[in-house]
Amino acid sequence: MIFDTHCHYDDEKYDNDRDELIKSMEKEGVRHFVNVSADKDSVDKTLEILEKYPQSYGALGIHPSEIRGLTDADMENIKEKALSNDRIVAIGEIGLDYWEEGPDKDSQAFWFRRQLALAREVNKPVIIHSRDAVQDTYDILMEEKAGELGGVIHCFSASAEMAERYVKKGFYIGIGGVITFKNAKKLQEVAEKTPLDRIVLETDCPYLAPTPYRGKRNYSGYLTFVAEKLAEIKGVTTEEVYNATYENALKLYRIKDGDIR
Repeated sequence: MIFDTHCHYDDEKYDNDRDELIKSMEKEGVRHFVNVSADKDSVDKTLEILEKYPQSYGALGIHPSEIRGLTDADMENIKEKALSNDRIVAIGEIGLDYWEEGPDKDSQAFWFRRQLALAREVNKPVIIHSRDAVQDTYDILMEEKAGELGGVIHCFSASAEMAERYVKKGFYIGIGGVITFKNAKKLQEVAEKTPLDRIVLETDCPYLAPTPYRGKRNYSGYLTFVAEKLAEIKGVTTEEVYNATYENALKLYRIKDGDIR
């Protein structure tokens, strides 16, 4: 069984075939997925996904590139919705993004800390976005004692040494299609050195499709390629990867067997 721990099926790229695509996941072995919001609109769209697809879970939060205009009222809205639906399993994606011109660093840090506080208020793990902000992300998470919440470093792109530091603090490492790219030596080293019981599979779809679909729209069924590559790196069977990462996802998101639909 496969658990896609991070996807964006509310994205407009799925408007023409969303229903058909999600219903086709089962034949690829995908049992569950977490739809992750990134802006205020996608918070509501994520809740619509949960209402329509029983195999779905959700995460609510505002991506660092989308924080302009946020207010405390928006945080209260997310808090209320997170508490009112037991299939909201995390706050995210939240974090820092210094890759291109966007909100200033101080504003990003403010709303990152504010949403970490929100996660503590609702007692849910966090999904962390970090792009070109390795040290600042780590420092804020440590200062806010986010290891007490638990969570996942989404689309991990830092060093194996940094992955080890996160794992020691109780975080999971999110690995997706990038691991199949020929130039992904650093991520492949991360996968090799990180214990399998601290890795979760993710697509970030519609982005970051694995080889042989690189550059095309991603889909949870393509996680088979990610699992195969991870199995090759770890020297285990693909089935072992499926089983371990599925159990890891349940632990990450605190989903009990009896609650699975």
